[in-house]
Amino acid sequence: MTTPRGDVGPPLAGPDEKTTLLTFLDYLREAVAAKLDGLSEAEARTPGVASGTNLLGLVHHLTGAELNWFVWGYAGEDITPASLSFTPDEGETIESVRAAYRAATARCNAIAAACDDLAAPGVRARRSSPGPSLRWILVHMIEETARHAGHADILRERLDGATGR
Repeated sequence: MTTPRGDVGPPLAGPDEKTTLLTFLDYLREAVAAKLDGLSEAEARTPGVASGTNLLGLVHHLTGAELNWFVWGYAGEDITPASLSFTPDEGETIESVRAAYRAATARCNAIAAACDDLAAPGVRARRSSPGPSLRWILVHMIEETARHAGHADILRERLDGATGR
């Protein structure tokens, strides 16, 4: 069992816009993934609110969001859109969900790194509008991940009192 990490301050700004956006997104991603540290499988699946939201489900959901926005939408890769469910699959574990999340975020970072123009539209969108720009996707994923990082903070504190980013 690992001890949850304490508070970690925000990162320093990067030398350019894309680096800054990716640095903050990675900071938030790691904060969410770290909320699983030291938990048993049962604790990670324990609902903290009436809706049933749990820590493992939050990371499962964010994995799907990353893949849908960057891989399916922006890059237009031929993948089936990922589930955005907050309920992890029966056989998923802390390690498998965290590994899938880290693999997805690495794949998404590679897509972002290959982009020379943050304003360039993505290949497709779920709505009947043009694909959003990489800038929009990065800002949206910072917002989405930060929102769920806040949820994760509360869920973890309710489980065992652990606080910090």
